Amino acid sequence: MIAEAIRRSPLADYADRFSALSASSRGDLVIRELPFVTQVNLRVDPEDAGLMQRFADRLGFALPVIANTVASGRGRRALWLGPDEWLVVGPEGQQDTMDRTLYDGLAGAFASMVDVSANRTVLEISGMRARDLLSHGVPIDLDARSLPPGRCAQTLLGKAQVIIERHGDQPGFHIHVRSSFSMYAADWLLDAGSDRTG
Repeated sequence: MIAEAIRRSPLADYADRFSALSASSRGDLVIRELPFVTQVNLRVDPEDAGLMQRFADRLGFALPVIANTVASGRGRRALWLGPDEWLVVGPEGQQDTMDRTLYDGLAGAFASMVDVSANRTVLEISGMRARDLLSHGVPIDLDARSLPPGRCAQTLLGKAQVIIERHGDQPGFHIHVRSSFSMYAADWLLDAGSDRTG
């Protein structure tokens, strides 16, 4: 008998606990995992105008060159991580398509492209209490004036290194956390969230 591989997200066992927190807060605090998001770490020279244009043509938007900003289009986003580094994010199951799109954009240029889809999972924190919850564990200012929609930052959540991304006009954040720290982050969020809804 051959064992069949079953894909499991890092926080599959937390779904019921996330739902219970949402119910107890009457929807003011909602946490859910967005598993299996396509993620590619891209490092290229932003001064190479031809290369940057090729990526813009293939992605449907230009890679952001302003610190801590996010650009998006065609269901994909690019998060600025450094002067020559981006995290390109897309829907689940798009790894091969995204890899091909970005690889074609390289056209032999000196660059680095690494599929890191299995490296991180994404937590969506939303609701009226989302910012209040995160502000107790994140050392940066999460006010909409400091981190408006379309902005991101590398920071800590408790003791876990994360990338935090503000999305939408309503209070909402995406937290990109390494899979090895995802249970720590989930437990921290649930404990802190329970303190604020109980």
